[in-house]
Amino acid sequence: MTDQNSGEALLRVHRAALDGMSRTGPMLLGPTLSFYGTQLAPGANVSEAAFRDALPGSHRPDPLLQLWHKQLTQWDFDAEATWTDTEPRTDSRRAAVHMLLGLEAETYKVLDALVPVSTLAGPVVISQEFTPWRATKAYQGHDWYWPKYAGHLAAKGWPDDAVANLGEAAERVVERLADPTAETAYQSKGLVVGYVQSGKTANFTGVIAKAMDAGYRLVIVLGGTLNLLRAQTQRRLDMELVGCENILRHTEEVHSDYYTDNAWLEEKFLSHGGRPSTLGAFDIIRLTTRADDYQPLAQGIGELAIEKQDPTRRLYDPVNLHSSAARLMVVKKNKSVLTKLVGDLKRVGGLLDEIPVLIIDDESDEASVNTANPKKPGAERTAINAAIAQLLQLLPRAQYVGYTATPFANVFIDPGAKDDIFPRDFIISLDRPHGYMGVQDFHDLDSDVPPEERDVTNSQEKAHVRDIGGDLTGDDTDDASLREAVDMFVLTAAMKLYREATGLGYGYYRHHTMLVHESRLTADHRELLARLRKLWLTGGYTGPTGHARLRELFERDLLPVSRARADGFAVPASFDELAPYLGIAWQNIGGDDRPVIVVNGDQDIERGEADFDGSRIWKILIGGQKLSRGFTVEGLTITYYRRRAGNASTLMQMGRWFGFRKGYRDLVRLYIGRNEASGNRKELDLYEAFEAICRDEEIFRDQLKQYSVMIDGYPQVTPALVPPLVSQHLLKPTSPNKMHNTQLAEIRSPGKWEEPTAYPTTAHDLRVNTRLWTPVLDGLSHAPTLLAHRDGENGRHHEFPALTGLLQAEDLMSLLSSLKWCADHQFAPHRTYLEEITKSPAQVDDWLVIAPQHASAGKRARIGTSTRELSWFSRVRRRDPLFSAISDPKHRPAALRVAGTLPSCGHAATDRFATERRGVIALYPIVESHHCADVVESGRIDADKVVLAFSFVAPASAEGDGRKVVRFTTIDSSSGDDPDQP
Repeated sequence: MTDQNSGEALLRVHRAALDGMSRTGPMLLGPTLSFYGTQLAPGANVSEAAFRDALPGSHRPDPLLQLWHKQLTQWDFDAEATWTDTEPRTDSRRAAVHMLLGLEAETYKVLDALVPVSTLAGPVVISQEFTPWRATKAYQGHDWYWPKYAGHLAAKGWPDDAVANLGEAAERVVERLADPTAETAYQSKGLVVGYVQSGKTANFTGVIAKAMDAGYRLVIVLGGTLNLLRAQTQRRLDMELVGCENILRHTEEVHSDYYTDNAWLEEKFLSHGGRPSTLGAFDIIRLTTRADDYQPLAQGIGELAIEKQDPTRRLYDPVNLHSSAARLMVVKKNKSVLTKLVGDLKRVGGLLDEIPVLIIDDESDEASVNTANPKKPGAERTAINAAIAQLLQLLPRAQYVGYTATPFANVFIDPGAKDDIFPRDFIISLDRPHGYMGVQDFHDLDSDVPPEERDVTNSQEKAHVRDIGGDLTGDDTDDASLREAVDMFVLTAAMKLYREATGLGYGYYRHHTMLVHESRLTADHRELLARLRKLWLTGGYTGPTGHARLRELFERDLLPVSRARADGFAVPASFDELAPYLGIAWQNIGGDDRPVIVVNGDQDIERGEADFDGSRIWKILIGGQKLSRGFTVEGLTITYYRRRAGNASTLMQMGRWFGFRKGYRDLVRLYIGRNEASGNRKELDLYEAFEAICRDEEIFRDQLKQYSVMIDGYPQVTPALVPPLVSQHLLKPTSPNKMHNTQLAEIRSPGKWEEPTAYPTTAHDLRVNTRLWTPVLDGLSHAPTLLAHRDGENGRHHEFPALTGLLQAEDLMSLLSSLKWCADHQFAPHRTYLEEITKSPAQVDDWLVIAPQHASAGKRARIGTSTRELSWFSRVRRRDPLFSAISDPKHRPAALRVAGTLPSCGHAATDRFATERRGVIALYPIVESHHCADVVESGRIDADKVVLAFSFVAPASAEGDGRKVVRFTTIDSSSGDDPDQP
């Protein structure tokens, strides 16, 4: 037998063996291979040694390795495994797999090297207790659409662990929906929180696939408020879930809405290999198309009447349910459209209470939330919210799942309103996907690299963010910034062409775009269009003047960043090596004399629809409302952003520069206004505003992760208790009219760095706080101590000089109880915890007070009536009136060491302060920008002009009374406070 034949025989045998084990779990490999070898490859060597020898020595593509990679990943991720009690995605799970397979040590070492255990974190789930139905009952559905969808993603190049992670996240949603075959109807309501442009559509496509397989027979997707968004969502679902055969149901291909679509012609749409109903599954009937939103009567009423195989049984009876076709519609969030749908549903009549329905609300914080003020007499709920409520009332078996990247509006819906869309059953936070460029890629959040040492190699801001000068009047400074942004767009276009020519192949970068976002007004777009066209026409991109300007930008900016961050993609050694591609880049962008596309719905100036599905787009886009939420700008490389927003959610959604940038992460640039003004409002640094919002988002996600851990089999936090967690960090919630009936009573944080930010703004309160802290400041050591800690993992050394002192636990509590705040609710739960660990039996003896000092002589002053000269710090209330960040990250490791969180690194000066029952207080005298000049000149800080901010680390051993991290109480005094509420 030749090597090729033996390899093919081995592949056949392993495919059959793993196919069987995919249903039963891992079994002894040797006997299994022997059995299938006898049947499929008699005479072939199918031993474990032959398998081991056949595996490649590297991660190069190999059919046998791909087969095992997929199966090992599925076993690693299986959260419902009955063949082991190990946790998914752990070394112990993989060890259990090897044991059940009976592998020799040499074999599993080779497999683990080629297929390591996935490090993807998986979703975070905050949930009510629910009745399991997916794994406990005899499954009667058709596992058809999920396997087809998963296979389609794999064929697109998704890694096995990414597909498995998506499947797990989708399963966490579907298992919390009601059993579609249950006799008793129940409406589950949930919320899935993703990241801006991070693949939420992929997740809800997986949810729809699994829900349809389980028996849900009507799926309504609320696909945004704009036609562009609805059409984009419809096409994605048609392409990756519905499939060619369902699209062509009763239709000739020439009449299909995708007949001229490039992806359709290139056979990139999912194919089932025949009508699913003829292959033992069920069809999907589309009630909407890419071009047409929901239409009454024409497609609606007849197709909504779902057939029954046995008229004597209910539709949700498995006999009827699993023999009927599913219906899918993608509907715009528009009053007129939803009114038509509600009207048709009413005509269906008695069948409505039998149909298992899934409602997916994409961008659920936009239009869906009732923003009417309930305190106003005669107030009516907003139109879209009212329509959703009607759908839920008409469809008692409907499940509602909202999707958003900005969840604050949804979690502030009144939990007590039974007919509203508060996610009472579950909130699921999706993991940041691999390859995603998000906030961590544009902001140096808590970077331990000192600002003066940051460069393009260690700073995200230095690598990707550029300041915009000037103002919105189109002055010379602003045009200079816009000119540079356009120049960078041309340079990065040439870089993409260079990479295609040096290995990636033509068409690797299908789209290349620049987004200019300054205003939502069409009149402003007209003016901006004229400016951009003038800059383009006078740019000289094919002549020596333009090339000289591009050379300087290439050598100053593009080349240093790409050399440091190209991640293996080709980088030209010089501008001369890139220059031959500039002409093609210019031709691709403006060869048709239309380098700029306006996308705002104004037909007079809209030069071409941004149809990324239908054509290759290398253009500059001027964006308004259409491009500020939900819509994916493909190939986005350069962003020029100056538009401010009224609230955090809107501003976050405008971050179109977040997303997947495979093959060009190093080319991405964000030009952003750092000194924006609007009317009489004060100047705003948009970059800092985004950073503040992103910090809130990350804190929210981190909290959900922390509180999702079960304690004694019960959840610490249910969805109804999430609102007070959010309000802990947002002084003004997105929907201030919403009320919730719980408040956060205590946050336990042993060994964690905590940083209050709600410091007072009034002169009186600032003076009170300064007076309280002055004795502590006066009691600090006269000479600084050098505190330090070395990270055992990355070896980074953090050190700083600090004045030190000790404060007894009771004295600190007396001080903290008297402090003034602009929002006391932010610190109150921490204060309760500190009181708890201070009272008898005490869990803290004393606190080490550290006042970090600058290494240089600058920024030093006497504070209030104190005679001590101390270092002061400049900070900004980026979430006015809240500060965003107070401390310097390099100060934290030594404090964490003293409190017992980190082990000793051998630094004697730091270790001598460490005792088991000691906490740390880090003091930061803050001078806000409008007072800095006075302080520098006088060398003194008045008591009402300094913010005495602090961070604290409680002893790592001070767990308080109980294992729960948070505790809540009820606000309604008539029902009594419940300090033990879970």
